[in-house]
Amino acid sequence: MLLSRRSLVLGLPLLAAACQTKSRAIENAGLSATPEGQPNYALAYAARRDGGFNIPAIPWKEFDPRYLRQTVRYFSRHEPGTVVVDPKSKFLYLVQPGGKAIRYGIGVGRAGFAWSGDATIRFKREWPKWFPPAEMIDRDPKLEKYRDGQDGGPSNPIGARGLYLWQGNVDTLYRIHGTNAPRSIGTNASSGCIRMWQQDVIDLHDRVQVGAKVVVLG
Repeated sequence: MLLSRRSLVLGLPLLAAACQTKSRAIENAGLSATPEGQPNYALAYAARRDGGFNIPAIPWKEFDPRYLRQTVRYFSRHEPGTVVVDPKSKFLYLVQPGGKAIRYGIGVGRAGFAWSGDATIRFKREWPKWFPPAEMIDRDPKLEKYRDGQDGGPSNPIGARGLYLWQGNVDTLYRIHGTNAPRSIGTNASSGCIRMWQQDVIDLHDRVQVGAKVVVLG
């Protein structure tokens, strides 16, 4: 009994430190915690009102949990605030101090594999217009009405937020954006660049700075 009690007393600081570390990791990812100390994804991915539009809830329990927003160990040569996109693994990392990153699940279209390298975020837009490329209009003439842009909104493929990647004064035409097709996360989608759940791209948009470095892995 004495040994068990001593072991318990000695172990309490370690247990408390582990709980605090987990709580900080949840907090760093912009998540609240359930009473059990788990990330409150029901709240993080709940339906919400944003910019005058309704965003549906994400059925997060139906997805592989690795694609849910979370703080992970991530040792990198890149400075905190850098965005690293790994199209092959379907992850986007926002580098944090202390060998960590906030990891988001992404969906990757053909355009998402067409470009890799370093860029900077030149613009951030809330509910941006969508301009379908000319070749997309050629494939689907019904998109002709959007040649001059489709206004932002729930039906817009760019979603709630758009991050525009440039190299110097050259637009890479590469975007990180929301999606109105949540089941495309974790998959190779048919078209588009890097897509994220609306709730996640809003979180990323609020954290990342204009001028931040973006590294897209080949």
